[in-house]
Amino acid sequence: MRIILVLFLVVLVSPLTAQNLYFPPITGAEWQRMDPSELNWCADRIDSLVRYTGETHAKALIILKDGKIVLEKYYDTFTQDSVWYWASAGKTVTSVLVGQAQERGLVDITKSSKTYLGAGWSSCTPAQEDAITVRHHLTMTTGLEGRVADDNCKDPSCLTYKAAPGTLWDYYNAGYLLLQDVVAKASGLSYQQYYARNLATRTGMGGLWIDGVLYSKPRAMARFGLLLLAGGVWNGDTILHDQEYLHAMKNTSQDLNKSYGYLFWLNGKGSYMQPGVPFVYNTDLIPAAPDDLYSGLGKNDQKVYVVPSQGLVVVRMGDKAKDAVLAVSGFDNELWQYISALQCSTTAVHEERTENSAPSIWPNPASDVLHHDGEEFVIRSVDGRVVARGFSATIDVNWLASGSYIIESTRGIVTRRSILLKQ
Repeated sequence: MRIILVLFLVVLVSPLTAQNLYFPPITGAEWQRMDPSELNWCADRIDSLVRYTGETHAKALIILKDGKIVLEKYYDTFTQDSVWYWASAGKTVTSVLVGQAQERGLVDITKSSKTYLGAGWSSCTPAQEDAITVRHHLTMTTGLEGRVADDNCKDPSCLTYKAAPGTLWDYYNAGYLLLQDVVAKASGLSYQQYYARNLATRTGMGGLWIDGVLYSKPRAMARFGLLLLAGGVWNGDTILHDQEYLHAMKNTSQDLNKSYGYLFWLNGKGSYMQPGVPFVYNTDLIPAAPDDLYSGLGKNDQKVYVVPSQGLVVVRMGDKAKDAVLAVSGFDNELWQYISALQCSTTAVHEERTENSAPSIWPNPASDVLHHDGEEFVIRSVDGRVVARGFSATIDVNWLASGSYIIESTRGIVTRRSILLKQ
């Protein structure tokens, strides 16, 4: 028996319009939901996503469409009211608060950090210190030496000169934490007080900053993503008016790392750098995700992704998903392969196949991408560990180390191939 399959591109969700966003009440647990069937999402693919996030040590997974909850899943003993840390995903909150402080006239990001921190906040010479602006902190281009024993140390002895500001992109946490001090000193409030008054109470986020890290419930992260999706406005209450700053915040901020804005990670820029790695990767940040995605990425895979073109906010909280130590790893891409495949495929004529024919996998060896004509794939290391899985027909393998892997491609039956990857 022969069957005819037709594949054609289907948009995952409709483009966002400002008028159709839903905002949950500031207080209480009420939050409108949208049935996945309204988006033509397949139940088995939702199950695969939920299983995958569970297998990769998630504690919470939330997907919003135009503000409504389409998927909300908690794992093990974690619940809707459990509190977890944002890690560096919380840097995005600080970015918004700096922009808000600027529009209020409290901060000017073009001015020297010394304006707010006082002279001698670093071990740089006065001239070197004068040259470092607040914007350099926002873009990770202060030029300070970031390779110290304590990445969070803000003592002047830890803040030493390495390069002229603006000439080096180096993801340095202490340089970021000083932004919280800038906001606090400029406002005359503690950073927690400023956050609570100007963001948390106005959006229902809640949360507590401890040692520079935000702790909150998962829905707080979803609320923040919705605020971003709405362009800095929460149900008619404008949290961030400055559209010029908002635009700069979510776009390339310097030429060194095109996938970095003002503390935000950006997709679709064609290249990116990893924290602590002096090397440019010539590919998009997350190839499987929409190009306009921007995100907050934190230690142990705390994630808040925003996709304006599709009206999506995706939140992931939990323990480290994979063994990789890099901030941007194959996990982000795998997760988005599952999300991008949620919509049920539509069939028409593309090519003829024997019903029980095995899927094909090519090329072998592979370098940047691998192709298969099955429905689902799994890539394993030679010792059997799963290193990638998803539904995409084109698989980004550029991030994998050189070596031999086993790929399983499924279409009713499983085809196994030994693939040699060459970088």
